[in-house]
Amino acid sequence: MGGVDGGEGVVYTLADVSKHNTPEDCWIVIGGKVYDVTKFLEDHPGGDEVLLSATGKDATDDFEDVGHSTSASAMMDEYYVGEIDSLTIPTRTKYTPPNQPHYNQDKTSDFVIRLLQFLVPLAILGLAVGVRFYTKSE
Repeated sequence: MGGVDGGEGVVYTLADVSKHNTPEDCWIVIGGKVYDVTKFLEDHPGGDEVLLSATGKDATDDFEDVGHSTSASAMMDEYYVGEIDSLTIPTRTKYTPPNQPHYNQDKTSDFVIRLLQFLVPLAILGLAVGVRFYTKSE
């Protein structure tokens, strides 16, 4: 369902927009709208690389994270070429950490206590044998 270049009410797929990804032909998607920013690349305060890296995806979050001014948002109207078919934009999946057993501090403490209950008597026994052996050899 590709649109025709330029025009009001034209709806583009993300695949259509993604084809325009060079300094000679650069389109981006912001807020559900498609913009041909080719003529603005040289004038973009953040550099042309920023705009070129925004092709092929929904750049709305990137645009908002930078904190563009209202005049920057108003300037975008002259670069508008159509709407994006939102069904063609992949949905973001929320990161779900892997299921891991809960770390139980008490279990760790119990293990250390049991280990010490085994090692301390063993150390005392070894010390006693060592002292006895040392005193016998004199």
